[in-house]
Amino acid sequence: MKKSKSRNLIICIAAGVLGLFGLTVAVMKLAHLGPFAASNKKYQHLSANGIETWDSGYMRKELTSLELVTLMGNGINLGNTMEAYGRIAFGTTASVSSYETYWGQPVTTQAMVTAMKNAGFDSLRIPVAWTNAMDYESGDYTIREDYLNRVEEIINYALNEDMYVIINDHWDGSWWGMFGSASEETRKQAMDLYVSMWTQIAERYKEYSDYLIFESANEELGSRLNDVDVAADSGTLSEQECFEMTNLINQTFVDTIRGTGGNNAQRFLLIAGYNTDIQKTCDDRFVMPTDSANNKLMVSVHYYTPWGYCGNSSLSVWGTKRNYGEQNTLLEMMSKFTEQGYGVVIGEYAVAMRNDGTVKDNICDFLSNFLYNCDLYGYCPMLWDCSSLFARTELKMIDEDVANLFLARRYSAQASLTEEEIKTTAQTAIETAEANAVSKFEDTEFDAEDTSTAVAWIMFNSSDWGIMYSVGDAYDPESKTDGLIATDVQVTGEGTYTVSLDFTKTGGGYANGTAFCALAIGNGEILYPGYIVTITELTINGEPYTLTADPYTTSDDQKCTRVNIFNEWVTAVPPEARTADGNISNVSPVIVDNADLSHMETLSITFTYGPAQ
Repeated sequence: MKKSKSRNLIICIAAGVLGLFGLTVAVMKLAHLGPFAASNKKYQHLSANGIETWDSGYMRKELTSLELVTLMGNGINLGNTMEAYGRIAFGTTASVSSYETYWGQPVTTQAMVTAMKNAGFDSLRIPVAWTNAMDYESGDYTIREDYLNRVEEIINYALNEDMYVIINDHWDGSWWGMFGSASEETRKQAMDLYVSMWTQIAERYKEYSDYLIFESANEELGSRLNDVDVAADSGTLSEQECFEMTNLINQTFVDTIRGTGGNNAQRFLLIAGYNTDIQKTCDDRFVMPTDSANNKLMVSVHYYTPWGYCGNSSLSVWGTKRNYGEQNTLLEMMSKFTEQGYGVVIGEYAVAMRNDGTVKDNICDFLSNFLYNCDLYGYCPMLWDCSSLFARTELKMIDEDVANLFLARRYSAQASLTEEEIKTTAQTAIETAEANAVSKFEDTEFDAEDTSTAVAWIMFNSSDWGIMYSVGDAYDPESKTDGLIATDVQVTGEGTYTVSLDFTKTGGGYANGTAFCALAIGNGEILYPGYIVTITELTINGEPYTLTADPYTTSDDQKCTRVNIFNEWVTAVPPEARTADGNISNVSPVIVDNADLSHMETLSITFTYGPAQ
């Protein structure tokens, strides 16, 4: 009898301790206002679709998008997985895992997502290509049930770790080009598809808490509405019309989700910016949708600047004063939206790996300054990763310094700090880093910041994006591939000049064609307005090359004079194009045949420069 009483006492004490612990956890959850705040502990139940989830469906009606972005902490993408577009290879009836692994990633597991959480990531963005499982050409916009199930399983992997989750429609074979079709019927079909898709998604995941966020698109809202991959007659929209269509699609997205009711009436929605480009999204032509819910909209942009460092292997080093200044300036621009009450999510950012799979020089400098900017302005950063920095099969980060950096940026590591402390620390770090940055080319012949001098150079990207030199209207000789030798010249007025690129000292010893090439004269429009560039000779590997079309002189920014050598992004000759004789009937932004440039050791351009005749 005594033994029984003693045992019961122990049980009561234990229950009391556990009850106190449960109360403490509940208070912490309520402070964090998570999806499980309605209970003192996580509890398992089945969703309306019979899929197990820990999510309670709790919605924080008073929580604003600015507050949510802070709670979302540090995020990562499940890249090249559910958005892998296997539809062309497999059709719409293959196993879901066939699509999920089509771009080389492993089947996602709970262990992988748990390891992401343990690596310092508080949020998971799951890009999805829904038309993998939709026979939309026949007019049937139904998404296969097993595809919806699989996405829900991955959502739950993240919710199990108390992570926030974003799902979107991501590239998806570029069906978005239907919006730019010359056919009104095709444009209507595009909107019908979009509305049906999001109605199904919203209804399917309606009962989830506000830890689940819907994103209107990826990078498709903008110029990609003119893509011709699916709609061959696309390309009809002007830039102004692309802005207008982007705004219409985003408004339709909000109206569609809100119209499904339930938790979706208050769900946080992420609005894709124009091309997800910071400068284009900050253009006044981009307009955030109206919303029946209060303070529940966020805006998404991506950050891959400079592209040669962030997106491919052509730049191996980052950290000049220009690099810091460019990053700081661009990220500050998005405060336009936080000042209006919209949370800002940098839905993708990255630093590309070296060709040998190792991290680039200065990666921690780039990431640290980037994340401090996010701290300063209150943005949520979402690393783009495809088993590169975070190895999914090994369940860990591949670089110790990068791993430690992300662990220090997770929400729990900063939760004890006040907002003022976080911002003050960030501001000091940003200012110090930029002040201490030095130029790699302090002995360069020309001052890139000198607006009183005109400098000519060749902008260049190779076809494989492995080699680059000073791409962009601002002359930047520091932005170049290791080993490349550029001969740039100061332009002092009328005359004949020669500029060149030597690729023989780069890793491969040559450039394999070109993805983009242009002759540029920095400050040419300012110092020599109306002047014409006439190419007198273009040589490849020392041999004269016969141009396939006539070049023309133009400017994108009214500062830098440009002659496109190979620019497939320009689909029509601009009205302001100028030539020496005024004839633009045979001009083109592509004046070389890329097939002739497969082994380019040197490229040289000689040109005359002077006023129009």
